[in-house]
Amino acid sequence: MALRNHSTITEFILIGLSDNPLIEALFFVVFLGIYLLTLMGNLTMMLVIRADSHLHTPMYFFLSNLSFLDLCLSSVTVPKLMEDLLSEKQTISVEGCLTQVFFVFLTAGNEACLLSVMAYDRYAAVCHPLLYGQVMSNQLCNGLVLASWGLASLNAVIIVLLAINLDFCKAQTIHHYTCELPSLFPLSCSDISINISILSFSTVLLGLGNVLPIFFSYVRIISSILRISSTTGRRKAFSTCSSHFIAVILFFSSGMLRYLMPPSGSFLDLLSSLQYSVITPMLNPLIYSLKNKEVKTAVKRILEKYLQYFRW
Repeated sequence: MALRNHSTITEFILIGLSDNPLIEALFFVVFLGIYLLTLMGNLTMMLVIRADSHLHTPMYFFLSNLSFLDLCLSSVTVPKLMEDLLSEKQTISVEGCLTQVFFVFLTAGNEACLLSVMAYDRYAAVCHPLLYGQVMSNQLCNGLVLASWGLASLNAVIIVLLAINLDFCKAQTIHHYTCELPSLFPLSCSDISINISILSFSTVLLGLGNVLPIFFSYVRIISSILRISSTTGRRKAFSTCSSHFIAVILFFSSGMLRYLMPPSGSFLDLLSSLQYSVITPMLNPLIYSLKNKEVKTAVKRILEKYLQYFRW
């Protein structure tokens, strides 16, 4: 990514989470643990879904893709954050910063679309169980995932191409622990009105544009569940949807707050960024595994299979 020649800033300084060495060391241990849990949880989810034929259904196909995106989203920011926590000078090149912005938009935008697709999958499973296999065909599932990648990629390319043309000629301190577009805008001496408009449109498109289908899907789902006469049936139906609903709330509430609210450099900015890009990728595999009997049963089957193999 080549910047315009009259941009005089070559690197940014990240404020980070603290300037106290002891607190930074503590944060390093905490984020190392979070990142390892994220890696292990999402990789385990992907491997279990791939290894167990009982999980070769549309729901788990989408869940496997979600785990991959969570793995990527966390890897975009957390390793750099941990590196900065051990460094005296927390800097990042302008090119590296814009690259980080691109991959945040690519992975987070993709995840927003995928969560909407998963809501439609749950709607089809609960409201049209007899037609579920026909509605959620392999061709449709693959097409929906490819469409999510395509829309997120197009959005990320447009956002970053506009950001490349910004001039950074005075301030170079980012009041954040990572490169996010809202934190870069105050540092630019260019006219950022178009960039702000495009970012707002992008947030509304990928935020509200995915939240609304999720909302309408769950209105229909809840309506169908309430019509189920069996208490056991209602409980099972709620159980299949509750994990996804929790994931939606965790991701969209913090992501949309970060990109729709003006940047202030406050603790709320840091917290909302940590929520959608660090905490949620760690929690998603735990939410889906702890509340899902099929996943726990599949893990048990795989463990028994390998333990039996090692006994021989």
